[in-house]
Amino acid sequence: MSAVQSLIDAHRHGQAIGLYSVCCSHEQVLRAAMQVALRYDTPLLIEATSNQVDQFGGYTGMTPPQYHDYVLELARDEGFPQQRLILGGDHLGPNAWQKRPAAEAMAHARELIRAYVAAGFHKIHLDCSMSCADDPVPLPDEVVAERSAELARIAERTARDAGLPPPVYVIGTEVPVPGGEASLEAGLAVTTPAAAARTLEIHRRAFLEPDLAPAWQRVIAMVVQPGVDFDHSSVHDYEPQAAQALSAFVETQPRIVYEAHSTDYQSEDALHALVRDHFAILKVGPAATFALREALFALASIEDELLPPEQRSRLVEVLDDCMVEQPKYWQNHYQGDEHRLRLLRRYALSDRCRYYWGEPEVQAAVETLVRNLRQTPPPRTLLSQFLPEQQRAIEAGRLSADPEALVQHKVAARLAEYARACARNMDAGNETTGAVALSER
Repeated sequence: MSAVQSLIDAHRHGQAIGLYSVCCSHEQVLRAAMQVALRYDTPLLIEATSNQVDQFGGYTGMTPPQYHDYVLELARDEGFPQQRLILGGDHLGPNAWQKRPAAEAMAHARELIRAYVAAGFHKIHLDCSMSCADDPVPLPDEVVAERSAELARIAERTARDAGLPPPVYVIGTEVPVPGGEASLEAGLAVTTPAAAARTLEIHRRAFLEPDLAPAWQRVIAMVVQPGVDFDHSSVHDYEPQAAQALSAFVETQPRIVYEAHSTDYQSEDALHALVRDHFAILKVGPAATFALREALFALASIEDELLPPEQRSRLVEVLDDCMVEQPKYWQNHYQGDEHRLRLLRRYALSDRCRYYWGEPEVQAAVETLVRNLRQTPPPRTLLSQFLPEQQRAIEAGRLSADPEALVQHKVAARLAEYARACARNMDAGNETTGAVALSER
């Protein structure tokens, strides 16, 4: 039994414990996540999504082996124990190629799974819920399950051939849109127990082949809709009463918990309630990069007060100019007149600007901002105005005034809410603080 399975087993035996998943590739977010996991003595699950990292590089430019090495290097730098790191793959399937015919999209998906598992990714979210170009809409659950089983077979064989621990799996058909909804105006429908039961049974049948029976025993979670999501400007808060029947259903099933996507921007109380109600794997992504963006914009405002125009990074303007020049990551998501589009590009909860931090001109602006504020340290008055929580931490002697430390602290404040929700009542010596080690590669 892997450490992830041990943690899920502990939850199923009554411990108020969960696992939070940081779905991000940004260095400052991952450093903050490692600091939080050290502080709360939790394992750290870091997941790459299928559009961030794939066999072609994804939007980060990293393949799965490169992402593995990147995270491992950050862990070494932060002094984070390798044995407490878990790598996961999120939405692994034909997602990135769904505008292509199913045969072509699934061929890419098979190679995607192979690349992730061979690189040491242990937690695999099998997501074949989307229709490809020549598929019916919606895609029948039976097809979703058959395709998921096909990918699981590849994952099993890849891990075995590489001498790696066998993966654990997350399945589901009612998978929320990655990165939040376009609009919550129509409301959210909580998954019914009947739909959850149907999903489990259809997947169980798809995994009936003898070579997949061991994989079925390592299905640890199912993605459902507990009634949480967000769009560009609003958040649908968790309502425990609405999910009561769904929560009760999973108690009748052996071994599994629910995985809750789009938990970004939920209150800490809601996160605790989700874990209590067996939504024991909590995904967070845009909320972390939203906090990153808030911190960087705050630093840019401080810079504007301290330095003459010709010395400033112009980070906010550079980022927006880059988004306007390369609109592919937001133009199908944001709508409105130019004023509204500018506000959405900069401040939307869906945080589509997270796709642009790796662009050379944006990276250069961030580097200029950091260098400027190291050469001209902000006075406490400006820190109090734009980053008041961080200023209080500096006054208490808990934080350096270095710009990157300020950014990481703001991101960590958000991620700490997840750590507290998942680590509640965890014994310091509990075996679940271990995890599948990232191998040296």
